[in-house]
Amino acid sequence: MSLFKRSVVAEITSHIGVVFSTLIVVWLSVLLVRLLGQAAEGSIGADIVFGIAALSSITALPTILSVSLFIAVLSTISRNYRESEMVVWFASGVSLLDWLKPVLRVAIPVCVLIGILTLQASPWAYRQIEEYRQRFEHRSDIAKIAFGQFIESDQGKRVFFIEPPARPEDEMGKVFARVDDGEWYTIVTSDNARLQEENNGDRFLVLGPGNRYDMKPGSAEFRMIKFENYTMRLESKGGAGTEEAIRTAALNVLKARPTGSLFEDRSSKSDAQIMWRISLPLAALNLALLAIPLGAVNPRLGRSGDLVMAGLIGLLYMNTMNLMRGWISNEKIDFLAGMLLLHGVVLALCFFLFRKRLTLKKPKAQSI
Repeated sequence: MSLFKRSVVAEITSHIGVVFSTLIVVWLSVLLVRLLGQAAEGSIGADIVFGIAALSSITALPTILSVSLFIAVLSTISRNYRESEMVVWFASGVSLLDWLKPVLRVAIPVCVLIGILTLQASPWAYRQIEEYRQRFEHRSDIAKIAFGQFIESDQGKRVFFIEPPARPEDEMGKVFARVDDGEWYTIVTSDNARLQEENNGDRFLVLGPGNRYDMKPGSAEFRMIKFENYTMRLESKGGAGTEEAIRTAALNVLKARPTGSLFEDRSSKSDAQIMWRISLPLAALNLALLAIPLGAVNPRLGRSGDLVMAGLIGLLYMNTMNLMRGWISNEKIDFLAGMLLLHGVVLALCFFLFRKRLTLKKPKAQSI
């Protein structure tokens, strides 16, 4: 490999590492804040936050890698122009077209990795995320409870709040429960509570001294009961077919379905998902090629305008992919026509920009 190719490949690879590291840290920071908020609301369990974060990162890797490759090639080209290194390469007989080989040497392995992620790894990660969520939904109410958090269940009809135990002999601290069964609105408070399980597997929540208040909405009827012990039976949502039901529910999510299953289905929604999975590696390759002419900046005129334009083109490309996926899903455009139109236009733009950069402008004639 020539000195030119080695230097270009090394610089692009280095930039990919820096950009990828930055983007993945930003992604994880935003994702963890969102997941911790859901855990605080009781939508997901606190024990599965990091598992979902790791799996969600796998689903985000194709987009992050595509953006990293585009920015790396763009920044490498623009730096060579800005620091006048491109003048040296041109004087050595290197053309802008000679950048294709080193760029493709880096881009093709990255695109293959993106293809593997979108076709195999991402659907598997989406299935695991959905199974995590389904298992949390199938837990009994008491299994979802965490000290110091309000937990909703049964679509908000039951709300629990349990404080940490104040005495070592107590299993749970003070308890607040609100139950709405449609006829009565019930509030139960207790000084402590413990979990009791019978030999046959039945589970009960035994409350210590406390009060129960029953109110009938739309009526003046009211009941107040003071108790020393109050036992509530806990219904488990698990069962013999629970795991099978969880796997079936996960496979019903379109993003979680294996690629082979989508090809067998071939409905409009399946075609839209296939288009998205195939388009990501193709888009990464197109963006890498497009970055070569877009990175050709005039060092005397600054770089802000050209780089902003390049970023807008890349953003428009990714958003158009989402738009095309919606059109295919709604049967507004054919699958093959959508693929060819989307990537064909970008490829044609790439050829046009290359031709524009390689064409020498004729000097203007000056009158004497």
